[in-house]
Amino acid sequence: MASLPSLEGVYEAVSRLTGVIRKTPWEYNERLSEETSASVFFKREDLQQIRSFKIRGAYNKISSLTPAQRAGGIICASAGNHAQGVAFSCKKLQIHGDIYMPATTPQQKVSQVRMFGEHYIHIILIGDTYDACQKEALKHAQKEKKVFIHPFDDKEVIEGQGTLALEILENSESPIDYLFVPIGGGGLVSGILTVFQALSPQTKIIGVEPEGAPSMQHSLAEGKRVLLKTMDRFVDGAAVRQVGVLPFEICKSGLTEVVRVHEGKICQMILDLYNKEGIVAEPAGALAIAAVDLYKEKLKGKRVVALLCGGNNDIIRMPEISERALLYANLKHYFLIDFPQRAGALKEFVTEILGPNDDITHFEFSKKSFRTNAPAVIGIQLKDAKDLAGLVERMKIHNFQFDYLNNKENLFQFVI
Repeated sequence: MASLPSLEGVYEAVSRLTGVIRKTPWEYNERLSEETSASVFFKREDLQQIRSFKIRGAYNKISSLTPAQRAGGIICASAGNHAQGVAFSCKKLQIHGDIYMPATTPQQKVSQVRMFGEHYIHIILIGDTYDACQKEALKHAQKEKKVFIHPFDDKEVIEGQGTLALEILENSESPIDYLFVPIGGGGLVSGILTVFQALSPQTKIIGVEPEGAPSMQHSLAEGKRVLLKTMDRFVDGAAVRQVGVLPFEICKSGLTEVVRVHEGKICQMILDLYNKEGIVAEPAGALAIAAVDLYKEKLKGKRVVALLCGGNNDIIRMPEISERALLYANLKHYFLIDFPQRAGALKEFVTEILGPNDDITHFEFSKKSFRTNAPAVIGIQLKDAKDLAGLVERMKIHNFQFDYLNNKENLFQFVI
């Protein structure tokens, strides 16, 4: 195994990054402070050069290459922020790089990478998934003898991310009790731990993973790196099938705890940040902040920091984010209802079944010939989650046969 990152390496990274990255804002958050009876601060990496912390590790790694390695060019695989960080670094250092991205990557992300790298980069769209894309990138890196810039399992990348921890300690006038850090492959949290274990060992470091991609939590529980068989890719910046070798070694002894946050709760936090603070956060960017609420009882009177690690949220995702938040809050419900094919059936449903505050937000129905009944898919939004019981009871009283779809994953995917 390669040597572990060091505090000295993080200080070297600071020298390389000076004048390249921004020292991002440190902000007291009044809303969460009141809700938790603590002093809650955000570290705003969403305001970094590429709207993500990833530039720190990418630039530190690339700038540490030898002249011969630079001349040979570099390769990376990424569908998002790492690709942007590599592209920015290539242009800044005038190094040519091949950036492999899955063929399914939204055009908006491809355009962003091209904007940051300009003519210094070549984008290759290949593979339907990140894993397939990375496999191709590694194959070509070996064949062409180019340096592969790993997004998280690399000493210099981790040390670059660790510069974020030094800024946090510089910003805080008092000792930090809790620090919430998002975990994907583990590069960011490893850089944080490298610094805090040396300079602020009393701080409790809480790693935060999405509910649908708990690769670090499973790995720590098993005592070895676990490869997830299934994974929810919604929190794309933190959805990783297997954590890195170096991050796993560092996290085994350094993390206080790893907590999982439901994707719906993350979505609600994205909406809250936008509506209440005017902050645009991507799902991985809001991940650590969404976990603060889970520790409410432990945080009273404490000094708390949560990393807002990225703000590259595509506006076309907002309807899905809103939908997931409503589902998590039990305010949105889908039913497959067997409607009798008679005049007045729909009117009866609207007047007798729906409550005064219920709203139909989705309706699909097709009248079938020679049938007495026909199914309709109906989405209903409630004002209060407790209204669901009354809605279901009224459907039973009026003999409307139904199937509840929210907990039927295969059918549910067709609706949202």
